[in-house]
Amino acid sequence: MVETIQASLRDSKAARWTALAVVAFTMLCGYFIADVMSPLKPLLEQQLAWNSKEYGFFTSAYGWFNVFLLMLIFGGIVLDKMGMRFTGVAAAIVMVVGTALKYFAVSTHALDGMTILGWKAQVMFAAVGFAIFGVGVEVAGITATKIIVKWFKGKEVALAMGLQLATARIGTALALGASPPLAVHFKSVAAPILLGLVLLCIGLLSFLFYCVMDRRLDASEAAAGRSPKDEDAFRLSDFGLIVRNRGFWYIATLCVLFYSAVFPFLKYASDLMVQKFHVQESLAGIIPSVLPFGTILLTPLFGNVYDRKGRGASIMILGSCLLIFVHVLFTIPFLTYWPIALVLTVILGVGFSLVPSAMWPSVPKIIPEKQLGTAYALIFWVQNWGLMGVPALIGWVLYRFCITGTRVVDGQTVVTYNYTLPMMIFTGFAVLALVFALLLKAEDRKKGYGLEVRNI
Repeated sequence: MVETIQASLRDSKAARWTALAVVAFTMLCGYFIADVMSPLKPLLEQQLAWNSKEYGFFTSAYGWFNVFLLMLIFGGIVLDKMGMRFTGVAAAIVMVVGTALKYFAVSTHALDGMTILGWKAQVMFAAVGFAIFGVGVEVAGITATKIIVKWFKGKEVALAMGLQLATARIGTALALGASPPLAVHFKSVAAPILLGLVLLCIGLLSFLFYCVMDRRLDASEAAAGRSPKDEDAFRLSDFGLIVRNRGFWYIATLCVLFYSAVFPFLKYASDLMVQKFHVQESLAGIIPSVLPFGTILLTPLFGNVYDRKGRGASIMILGSCLLIFVHVLFTIPFLTYWPIALVLTVILGVGFSLVPSAMWPSVPKIIPEKQLGTAYALIFWVQNWGLMGVPALIGWVLYRFCITGTRVVDGQTVVTYNYTLPMMIFTGFAVLALVFALLLKAEDRKKGYGLEVRNI
């Protein structure tokens, strides 16, 4: 046993699971900030006088630099060329910088009355900060995924990815559940952002600890004669091989459609609870927070099933079907009883666990390991089109077509909305996700990727 551990550090269960835990904690901190303002839309309207169009503009900023400046693609190439330690530390620093700017924007009165390009200066500064943060957290995400492949290849790779996703979802759940009470208690929407900034600084220190472990792993691999060969190094010509792979595009399109029906929904879910299900603003994030809490248990469970039983493509199809079912029921106007929303959120959590638990571990079956950083970056880039465009679309639709009147909350007049049309849009994305899940399974039959075959 000692000889095995000396041969490669990743052969030690304790070492590889510790590495996973450290990296997953950094991602938890990142996901907390990613969703920290999602349940605050009603409070932003009350405290800062934002409207739905401004909130949608801010939320869409997450993908600005990733999509239009191709920062995610560059990040993937840097990851494959420069390695995980350099890329991970840089990504964590970028997250801290972006969050600091967002905190400044919503906590200061220095920007009051100012406008930039027709938008409130406060909204614009917060959006730019969120865009900078988006670069960091997305590059950190592809780095974490490649780290898992490095430490767990040939072992419990889907379970490890499931646990990493589950840990990240804890950050989402904490953000959805804790942000409104914190903002109400301190009478400031900036309070939960400050907490997230502190967590991100701790997450950066956590990743620096991982760098020490990664150096030890490389040393153990070199001692065992397992260092990468020159022909295994990534070359820019490999980029063309990735984009010509039809299976890659099926899984990338499934990713953007599926996540466009989930993450943007979460951005508006708390407001949906207030507007349709008549939940109090201070409690509006509790029901949506059930979704990520459910994934904490289910994503690793389904990942373990994929590792040991296979059926990855079928798992993705089932998850897409559940997503359609939930959004269709959320669309029905007369279903306004809050326990129904709770049950549907639980079912959505099951679907949200099924697809990622099989989708991310399937990419290494389609793409060679030396190209994985760039491949994951391309998938994340495609995904960011949805994460950027769909929140802005929903905000515009609400502002343009869904205003039903006004009401007074704590002495402030706020707008009320009908969410039927936005939920129809989310349903459409879910239906398209199912179509591409079926196409991916058909392509697997033709090419023999092994998506239905177990990983261990």
